[in-house]
Amino acid sequence: MQRLLTAAVLAPPFVASMFWGPWQVFMAIIVLGISLAAWEFGRIARPAGGRGVLALLPILIPLAAAALAVGPQHPRVVFSLAVGLVLVPACLVLFERSDLSKALAGVGALTFGTLYFAVPMLVCFRLRQFDSWVVFLGFAIVFLGDTGAYYFGRAFGRRKLAPRVSPNKSWEGAFGGLAVALLVTALWSLGRFEEIRWPLIGLAAVTSIAAQLGDLVESMFKRGSGIKDSGTLLPGHGGAYDRIDGLLFGLPVLWLGAQWLGIEALLP
Repeated sequence: MQRLLTAAVLAPPFVASMFWGPWQVFMAIIVLGISLAAWEFGRIARPAGGRGVLALLPILIPLAAAALAVGPQHPRVVFSLAVGLVLVPACLVLFERSDLSKALAGVGALTFGTLYFAVPMLVCFRLRQFDSWVVFLGFAIVFLGDTGAYYFGRAFGRRKLAPRVSPNKSWEGAFGGLAVALLVTALWSLGRFEEIRWPLIGLAAVTSIAAQLGDLVESMFKRGSGIKDSGTLLPGHGGAYDRIDGLLFGLPVLWLGAQWLGIEALLP
């Protein structure tokens, strides 16, 4: 019940910013949510190394996303970002003087974490620029699919999906979440095009699978660090990272798939 109540409180203002507010308001919410999730990721990753510098992730991520955003017009910016992602994390860990046995893991966590969160942040910006209804579709596939997986798993779950990483997840829940994502996309397609466009159904399937893998990846990180929830910010959901873990994989896959389909496939 807490899970549904939290969603009922947070969803309306977020959807309002998606459709009717200025894009700056929408992106401010996205940056805040991702920054909170990145802070929680840093807390999970700290035992591996780079204890202090991981707190810089909420600063590095928007900078990396902005560099990627202007990259097509300024290739030198992208090259500078690539160089920076090699030099900056390594130098930060070096000057932190952390445990040398954890230096490589700390550099890896800082580099991976920057792109892990920066790319979805950029995709949210691109999707909002392109069409609010496509933003809505991406979030609906991930969030409603996740809700479907949760309740299908509780009701019918028998066979464990990844017991070493997440003992409570089941194949039945995964297929239930996929089915919900496909149903949502079919309804979205009917409302937008007055027909079901099957390439979109295929894109939704790939996006839903990617989102579920994103959920498992976060579970892998948490289990490796001995942490159950990334935080307690959202009752029934855990932390911000727990809430957006599927988006971190799902939204980039949705955007990439739309590029392969031809972005006009998402327009009426």
